Amino acid sequence: MPIAFKPSPSFWRNQLRQWHWISSALCLVGMILFSVTGFTLNHASLIEAKPEITTWEKDLSEATIALLPKAEDKKLLPVDVAGALKAETGVDVSKIVPEVSETELYFAMPGPGFDEWMSVERDTGYVSYEKSHRGVIAVLNDLHKGRNAGPAWSLFIDIIAIASVIFCLTGLGLLWIYARGRRITWPLIGLGAIVPFILFLLFIHA
Repeated sequence: MPIAFKPSPSFWRNQLRQWHWISSALCLVGMILFSVTGFTLNHASLIEAKPEITTWEKDLSEATIALLPKAEDKKLLPVDVAGALKAETGVDVSKIVPEVSETELYFAMPGPGFDEWMSVERDTGYVSYEKSHRGVIAVLNDLHKGRNAGPAWSLFIDIIAIASVIFCLTGLGLLWIYARGRRITWPLIGLGAIVPFILFLLFIHA
């Protein structure tokens, strides 16, 4: 008859230690990044930067204008249209889904810390372009929020969030194990839990 495995206290202590350091290694840089950008977002009005704006205008060739009717609303451009626009404007719109109306093609290309767009008049081939970059702090703030950062960064945020939860829970487990020798442990945990609740009731909910 098989003997049931009964984990000893040292087994759980070792498991908590192992997952605590693994999760801390995974989320170290992410936690520092999100902590710093949490501060900068909280004081955004004091850390405003003057955006750098780049604008230009130009006219497309007749050959490219002849290709514009191929563009369809909410669909990627045909390869030849995207290639012609890139050759003449230097802007790669092959992966941008345009808004196409009777009069123009509009490309919105925002990213972390910047806003970029280009419009093309369908009948004349007149192109207007603008890019506004708000600085490094704006880039970090947008990364904090996952704004216009793409699915890969969104996945990174999810991984950091999960690793941070594991880090906190295993830390709580270790506190539980060693709290007997540190009397201040539970008062500090209680303070950390109740202060946000009190602040919410007194200064936000009211």
